Amino acid sequence: MADSSNGGSKFQQPKEMSMELRLLLALVLTVPILFIGPYFFGSQTPPPKKAPAPTAAAPAATPAEKPAAAEPQTPKVALRTANSTSLTGTVSEQQPLPSMIVQTDLYRISFTNQGATVRSWQLKGAKFKDSDNKQVELVNSAAGLAPPFSFYLPDDKDLEKKLNWSYYTQTADPDGLGVTYRFSDGRVAVKKVFRFLKNSYLSQASTEILVDGKPLPHMIQWRGGFGDLTVPSPTSNQHAVHYDLTASKLVDQSSTAASKGPIQESGTFSFAGLTDAYFAAVFLPSVEDAVRETVFTDTVPTPSEPKPVPLGGLALSDGDANHFRLFVGPKDVDLLKSIDPKLEQLIDFGWMSVLSKPLFLIVNWTNDEIVHNFGWSIILVTVVINFALFPLKLSSMKSMRKMQALKPQIDAINARYKGVGVRDPKKQEQTEETMGLYKKHGVNPMGGCLPMAIQLPILIAFYRVFTVSVEMRGASWLWVHDLSQPEHLPIKILPIVMIATQFLTQKMMPQPGVDPAQQKMTMFMPLIFGFMFYNFASGLVLYYLTSNLVGIAQQWFFNHTDTARAVALSVEPPAKKKNGKK
Repeated sequence: MADSSNGGSKFQQPKEMSMELRLLLALVLTVPILFIGPYFFGSQTPPPKKAPAPTAAAPAATPAEKPAAAEPQTPKVALRTANSTSLTGTVSEQQPLPSMIVQTDLYRISFTNQGATVRSWQLKGAKFKDSDNKQVELVNSAAGLAPPFSFYLPDDKDLEKKLNWSYYTQTADPDGLGVTYRFSDGRVAVKKVFRFLKNSYLSQASTEILVDGKPLPHMIQWRGGFGDLTVPSPTSNQHAVHYDLTASKLVDQSSTAASKGPIQESGTFSFAGLTDAYFAAVFLPSVEDAVRETVFTDTVPTPSEPKPVPLGGLALSDGDANHFRLFVGPKDVDLLKSIDPKLEQLIDFGWMSVLSKPLFLIVNWTNDEIVHNFGWSIILVTVVINFALFPLKLSSMKSMRKMQALKPQIDAINARYKGVGVRDPKKQEQTEETMGLYKKHGVNPMGGCLPMAIQLPILIAFYRVFTVSVEMRGASWLWVHDLSQPEHLPIKILPIVMIATQFLTQKMMPQPGVDPAQQKMTMFMPLIFGFMFYNFASGLVLYYLTSNLVGIAQQWFFNHTDTARAVALSVEPPAKKKNGKK
């Protein structure tokens, strides 16, 4: 286990290919097998065929509800100049006290007077359950480090240890929404104040240290990881972030960034904090002044993983005395924008944000304004997308139907060049004659790839939406309890139905020039897709399944129209057309 006073762990996790790139690579590699191969291999005649109920004092948001927006009015911040008379005085009594529990409509926070720190910070609400179906705990209680809001004093480790493990006096606010801690040994005086609002994710934290009556610059820290640590591989979700106002950009550092030692930075920051995939703990300085930041990599266990893993940590200061507004909660788009528009950048829509962010906004709006359920919202948006792209798909259907009608002529060409080797110059003549026939009738041999090419970026964008969108976390649909997770059933229904629709789609699409070996290979593709999607988010499988169903309906409609017959007739040889009229 690493103590980041010496730089954290030496553990360096190897960089892995992101899931988006794996998905892109897997799907791209299937395109040649499905579509390109049949047109360039010699063809043969195919053989014949959630949760504890919230109390009335703490109502939980339903999946269809938005988290409560932060109230614009926050607790007043104390003066930045330390008041020595308020801290110095007699030596404070050293004794352990029962935990101080602060309950709001949105939080349950447990304070301890040992170090005046936070031992537990839980989010309330039916949507905020972890993998063990318990309320999300944002503090890593198994880390074995000083708890959140302890002091970080890199130049005086003895004093740091003393202040972090001594007992403080504890004074609760009359309304139960705040607590003040004090410590004094006659020479060193400390004051910590925490203040919350009843129905807001914004709070206040302030700290002061006086040594011989003079302010001592110090940092407050949150160590050992943050967020939902019950998820598989929490390391990949952990980030330390800050927004640099001078550079006008968000700086993001992974959980292993400080594996060789603490990373120290300072500047004019709009905010700084820790995030995981769905939640954030962000400190907002009371004035736009210089902020000091130290980023750690702590290799520690978690409550669900006894083997130590690298997790992020952070220490911050905004002056001799710290006065921060504090946001701890879900990375909800509307909620973050209501606090500070720059906070919206905490939601990382990935390298395809130009598509994934608008896609999320459309699905989110459809849920809010029309169907009030994310499952039906995904289905409705998918249907609209497929019909909007139907003109392009129709072009692909026409091209495939022409290729099917041209198959006898292609077979005749292949018969004339039967036995010609790949390296024989006549093979080039065969290819040119085949492509000339396609060009004459306006056929694109790659037309069958168009539906996949269209669907691939949307699929990747949807995948990203489900990995970062807290709005869909815990959203249910019919038997699916959480659209952001795989189905919690022994046998997952959606992937199996998706496989069946893949087979039906493949059977309905024309497959001109597919030799038996190629045909057998393509028959395995639905199973490969099913294996890939079996443990993906249910919402992503629902999108792909809906796309398949709409595609089947569109293909059936095209196959039974005069347009399909006219397309096939347009490429028949003149002699055959004449005989057909007779």
